[in-house]
This record gives sequence, structure tokens and C-alpha cells, in this order.
Amino acid sequence: MQFLSDTVVLSRMQFALTAIFHMLWPVLTTGMGIYLVIVEGMWLKTRNSDYYHHARFWSKLYVLNFGIGVASGIPMEFQFGTNWAPFAEATGDFFGSILGFEASMAFMLEAGFLGIMLFGWGRVHPVIHYFSTIMVAFGANLSTVWILVANSWLQTPAGGEMVNGKFVVHDYFQAILNPFAAKSILHMFFATLETSLFVIGGISAWYIINNRHKAFFAKSLKISLAAAIAVAPLQIYLGHLSAEQVYHYQPTKLAAMEAKWETSPAGEPAPWSVLAIPNGKTEKNDWEIQIPNGLGYILEFKPKLSEPVLGLKEWKPEDRPRMVGLIFYSFRIMSGIGFFLAGLMLFSVLQWLRGKLSPENISNQRLMMLGWMFAGPLGYIAVESGWIVRCVGRQPWVVYGQIRTVDAVSHVPPSNVLTSLTSFAVVYTILFVSAMYFGSRILRKGPNLELPVPGLDNQPAIETEPAEFIPDARPVEAQQ
Repeated sequence: MQFLSDTVVLSRMQFALTAIFHMLWPVLTTGMGIYLVIVEGMWLKTRNSDYYHHARFWSKLYVLNFGIGVASGIPMEFQFGTNWAPFAEATGDFFGSILGFEASMAFMLEAGFLGIMLFGWGRVHPVIHYFSTIMVAFGANLSTVWILVANSWLQTPAGGEMVNGKFVVHDYFQAILNPFAAKSILHMFFATLETSLFVIGGISAWYIINNRHKAFFAKSLKISLAAAIAVAPLQIYLGHLSAEQVYHYQPTKLAAMEAKWETSPAGEPAPWSVLAIPNGKTEKNDWEIQIPNGLGYILEFKPKLSEPVLGLKEWKPEDRPRMVGLIFYSFRIMSGIGFFLAGLMLFSVLQWLRGKLSPENISNQRLMMLGWMFAGPLGYIAVESGWIVRCVGRQPWVVYGQIRTVDAVSHVPPSNVLTSLTSFAVVYTILFVSAMYFGSRILRKGPNLELPVPGLDNQPAIETEPAEFIPDARPVEAQQ
């Protein structure tokens, strides 16, 4: 239990806890915001009331995720001042301003229009309401852009230099458009969208398999499936591009991702380890299954590499990631889930083309429905695994090649950090249980298909019923 007296280890554990928990919620809001834009747009175009009721139903889950995301996101930024003050002081001229952009430009935009999106039904014209929905989705995804800009800069710092322990910005736009930024933003954007599509599809499959509103949720499943046709394979390609940039800019992380200890010279084939048991003490893998020439095909689509792939032994132990096993398997979990979701999409499309997804036949596709239900939480696991690779693989640097993690932590007693870490663990457990409770109540209650549909030609009358996104406090029996 020596780590309990180490401020650096405890601060890293606290940041990992808050980051992993927080990431669960904006992943769904950013992707589901786009889904809400789609279904509300379809309602405006077709005047089909089903799309209106879809927008009303899924917005309940949106606001639940938004609320927990806000509550868990605030401590994330405060930590830079409490637990990582030397880092904040050294990088604040750029890193701090980017976080400020995220709060003022993105979060405020999303929050400002969220009230109209939730409470504006029947109070503003449907076109104005649709504009609000678009702004909410835009704000949510703009937040992702700024967060990825900030994190990408930590991976490949650009646009300035360290002067007397402080990063001085020479070219602000070069810092924003650092080498990691563009591909990282796209990879995360499609990750959130793919996760949301399979969550919506998984929930729809749950209703279908339980014979509740089959026609209604067959429509949401098909919308998710139609979008996944483009998103799932494109996300795999973007994942490959992200791995390429690690290959060129972060060789230590690539070596950890592949549990590669020895260097493979340029012009020679390099094997790829499918599974392995890395051993940091002996600096080799105790056991592994390899595919000859596999790494060359993965990185460059050819057996022989044009550049060397450096092994971990090229660096001193203090200059390379230590949790090689965690990085190695997190990368494979993320990649494996990506291919599984693409395979499920392909199988579902074939069933759709065979006419098996009609309201009359869809409930007979039990295996496929179970597959979608199983896929629902997998996107979260893939996203979390990807962030583990991204951030743990960057160690021992908080700013890659510039500032070490041990030099970035605040000089506070370990007992203080342990207290805050324990407090966060308790509060986040309560928040998670509460979210699951209210989310399950929303799902058990299901959509309200009796809601009156506002008119499109004139300003509609104000609805008098309570805002339906607030969970009903009565027992389920009383609701029925």
C-alpha cells in the first residue's frame, strides 16, 4: 500500500477516476444530439408523428446524460489547479485558454439552447425549435473539438517553446492545428456517433424483443442502422489513421501498444503480436502469439516497413510507459469492438435487405436483437479503452517530450489527495446509481405516443402538461 503515500500516484488515480466517469456521459450527448437533429428534421419534412414522438422520447435520455456530464465535468477542470498546479502554470497561456473556449463557446451554446429544446415544444414555432436542437448538437460537438485540441496538444505540442519552465506561444493557430488534432477530432467524433447509434439501436432492440411498440422502435433501429452503414467502417479507417500518427510522432506509445521490446529495422518484416504477456522486469513477453509480417501490413499495408519500428529497449526505463500490459490490451479491446460493431452492422443490413426488419418480422430476429443489446455498452468500453491508450501511453510525460508527470503534480500532502479521491469515488457512485435508476424508469415507462403533435403552419398553443422529460416520481404500478 505504498502508493497511498505517493502524491503523484494518488493524483493520477484521481484524474483517471474523474476522466473515466465523466467520459461516459458526453459520449452519448454528442452523438445523440445529431440523432435528435435527424428525427426532428424528418418530422418537419414528412409530418409523420412517429418522428415527433421519437424526438420527445430520446431527448429524455439526452438531458439525463447532460446533467450527469455537467456535474462530473466541473471537477475535471478544477483538478488542473488543485492537483496539477505546476502544469497549469507552465501551460496556462495555451492549454487554459483552450479550456476557456470549450466552456464559453461550446458549453454555453449547448446549455443556452437546451432549455428551448426541452421546454419549447408547443411554445415556439417548430422551425425555431428545430434550430435550437441543431444548436444544442452543434455546441455538444464543438465541445469535443476544443477538448481534443487541448489533449492533442499534450500529445504533440506545437506553436511555441518552453522558456524557463513555461510554454510560450509563438503561433497560436499552429498550436491549435498541432499534428494530432485533425485526425483525433474526427476519430472521437465518429466514436461518439457510433456509440450513440448502437445505444439507441440496443435500446430499440430491447423494446422489440419484449414486444413493446415494435413498429415504433423498428424505425429507430433502422435509422441507427442506416447511419452505421457509413459510420462503422469509416471509424475503423480513422482508427488506422490515428495509429499511423502514433507511429510517426510517439514511437514509445506504439512500442507499448504492440508490447514490442526489440527494434524492427526499416526494410525488414515485423511480426505482430495478437496476444502477449508483457514483462517489464525482464523486458520481454513471457508468452505471445504472433503473425509474421503482420505489423507491416497494419501500419503501411505492406510486409516490409519503410521506417523502423523502435522497441521499448531503445529508451531508458524512466523514459517509456510502464503499464505496457494495460496499454497493449486496451488497444486490442478498442480495435476488437470496432470490428465487432462493423460486423453486426453488416449482418443487420443483410437481414434488412432480406425483408427481415419489417414490423411484422423484426421480433422474430431474436439473435440479431440480442446482438444489438449486447453492442449497446460496447461503444463506451471502446472509447474508454482508447483514452487509456492515448493518455497512459503518453507517460511519463504530461506534455509529450516537454513536461514530465512527476514535475507537473501539485505539492500537497498525500492524505489530502486520498481524501478527495475517496470523496469523488463515493459521489460518483451515487451519481451512477442515480443515473441508472432514472434511466431505467424512463425506459420502463417508454414513449408517450398520446402527446399532441404541434402544428407546423401557425404558432402552436402552449402545452399544459408537465415537462415529460422529468422522471415520474410515482411507483411503476401507479403509472400503469
